[in-house]
Amino acid sequence: MPSFAYVAVDTRGKERRGQLAADSRERAMAQLQARKLHVLRLADGGATQPQSKAGPALFTRRRKLTPKQLTVFTRQLATTSQVSPLEELRRLSARQSEQDHVRAIVTQVADGVVEGRRLADALAREPKSFPPLYRAMVSAGESSGTLPEILERLARLQERQAEMRGKLVSALAYPVVLAIVAVLVVAALMIAVVPRVVEQFDNVGQQLPFLTRAVMAISAFLANWWLVILLFVGLGALAGWYLLKRPEVRLWADGLVLRLPFLGRLLRDLHAARMARTLSTMIESRLPVVEGLKLTAGTVHNCVLRRATDQMLDAIRGGGSLSGAFGRAGVFPPLLVYLAATGESSGQLDVMLARAAETLERDFDTFTATVLSLLEPAIIVVMGAVVATIVLAILLPILQLQSLVGA
Repeated sequence: MPSFAYVAVDTRGKERRGQLAADSRERAMAQLQARKLHVLRLADGGATQPQSKAGPALFTRRRKLTPKQLTVFTRQLATTSQVSPLEELRRLSARQSEQDHVRAIVTQVADGVVEGRRLADALAREPKSFPPLYRAMVSAGESSGTLPEILERLARLQERQAEMRGKLVSALAYPVVLAIVAVLVVAALMIAVVPRVVEQFDNVGQQLPFLTRAVMAISAFLANWWLVILLFVGLGALAGWYLLKRPEVRLWADGLVLRLPFLGRLLRDLHAARMARTLSTMIESRLPVVEGLKLTAGTVHNCVLRRATDQMLDAIRGGGSLSGAFGRAGVFPPLLVYLAATGESSGQLDVMLARAAETLERDFDTFTATVLSLLEPAIIVVMGAVVATIVLAILLPILQLQSLVGA
């Protein structure tokens, strides 16, 4: 009986590889679908077995494409597919990037296409660079004969997600850098400056003001124990990293993050916008909602949001609606639930989901701009208050001495 090698995605969005025996390709496909697997590649076992043995050893040390590099590649691939055959990927790989590992990955995909493989199968040769959701959309485009259109939608999706990532990084970068600089400046003052100034008051024979004594005590503690403090901080970070590997601790920590006043809403809206845009693109590409949710669930890093996505998937499989599943999950904005229900009732679910994503992304821009406008001066005010306290602690003994001399 012939054997077939397959690459598929399970209900949690994880890639599965293996071989199975079947009378024909259609029987093999039916067996995999009965296991609730979304098939990305199915080929004769004898033809693909050598590659499966050599592939991991050959590419285990190769780095994967970054999100930015994947976005650039997708846009170039979409443009190439509209004006020339996919075999032109070989020329694209030569000018893709100055980085060797990027050229090697693109060349590997191009070689697969030149060998006669489907594009989705060629992309599967680099699974770390091209996630299952990406390959599933390409496979759907090839099966329906609309690959250029699917690649164009996929390129727009990648570009929009890259834009949102850039906005998130830029929104958090300045406050984080400002906070780090503030901590370093205060630490330098307390460890290096304050001890040298206040040691001048050791022989005055007068009791120093309480604020000066308090600042001197904190300064002495930091100066003598800063190495121990850094060691404890490092050990605490290492222990936290180890504990977060435990599912129950990670679930609790992710839930705590979502309950934070500003960051929680930020992450929730970003996840909702990303899911809405991804589902809109997949529905527009004629992929089932269940398949879209199944593949999207594997890309969610927050455990609480991933569990909610899995529960949505089970509810829809049981005959429920997408809007009802959004509402019962309890972690999505009401706007997304309302627009999903409107799209289902009007038969324009992809349009309504895209509109929800655009609205949530605009709200994200407004929200981050507002929060930053409050956060930046707050950090400056706190830093100024700390520095003013240190300066006042130094000036108070000087003023006390002047008053004594004047008396």
